[in-house]
Amino acid sequence: RKSSVTPYRYRNEAGSGCIMSPGLAAVELAKPVDKFRDYETSQHLDRVERTYREMHINQTLDFVLKKKSEYKDLNHASMTIWEALEKLDTFVDESDPDLDMGNLEHALQTAEAIRKTHPGEDWLVLVGLIHDLGKIAYLWDEPQWAMVGDTFLVGCKHSEKCVFPQYFKQNPDYNHPVYGTEFGIYSPHCGLDAVHLSWGHDELLFQVLKNNANCKLPSIALNVIRHHSFYPWHHEGEYMHLCNEKDLETLTWVKRFQPFDLYSKSEQRLDKEQLKPYYLALIDKYLPGTFRF
Repeated sequence: RKSSVTPYRYRNEAGSGCIMSPGLAAVELAKPVDKFRDYETSQHLDRVERTYREMHINQTLDFVLKKKSEYKDLNHASMTIWEALEKLDTFVDESDPDLDMGNLEHALQTAEAIRKTHPGEDWLVLVGLIHDLGKIAYLWDEPQWAMVGDTFLVGCKHSEKCVFPQYFKQNPDYNHPVYGTEFGIYSPHCGLDAVHLSWGHDELLFQVLKNNANCKLPSIALNVIRHHSFYPWHHEGEYMHLCNEKDLETLTWVKRFQPFDLYSKSEQRLDKEQLKPYYLALIDKYLPGTFRF
């Protein structure tokens, strides 16, 4: 099984044990670079491919619009950010070829990697902690194909640079006279604010933060969250014909963030209770009080 997706890597300038991210310090690797995002030989490949197959068949423009309508009132639950994070402690992302542990562990690994290498940008550390928080939708019986994995655009032609692109052929929008074209329902350089991404944890958390008044994170933080799983865009360079200047700024920050999200993954567990006071204080600074989900 061969993948059409480019291996995700940056120039290795700091020795064989680490990988460099533009503008950020080195991140120690738990395994060789080419073993991350391995969609050919991962031990979790069966569940990963199944999740993407269901996602690429079922995520249509109509489905995404229905989900946006369903969640627009944010009336599924109300809780603090830390309470929501703890709900992810037992949630395992079935699209992830690298990890087989609760998502809270991944959240802490990402945040700690950013904290150690770039402590001056504490808002980015917090983004590392909460970036996958939208996966809390599993509490409301959302299937994994509607929560996890790489995102892509709906309402226009599917990208062949997505993982497992062959399953798009079974998507009802694939041969649509409008949705199956390069621009689809969009116009040149309309900007990513004007497009519909496949529904998942990125979009849900973006809407939660955008529509809760007590969110004090900068707008770029929300944009990083919304696009961090948009691999065909930030890694493969797809959809640039729809981007505007704002999106290029977002792209710069996503590329700074993404190596921490990917390369911090490890089977080594962190001490949650020891780290908790620091992150509670950080949450209180930027995301205080109760949030509606």
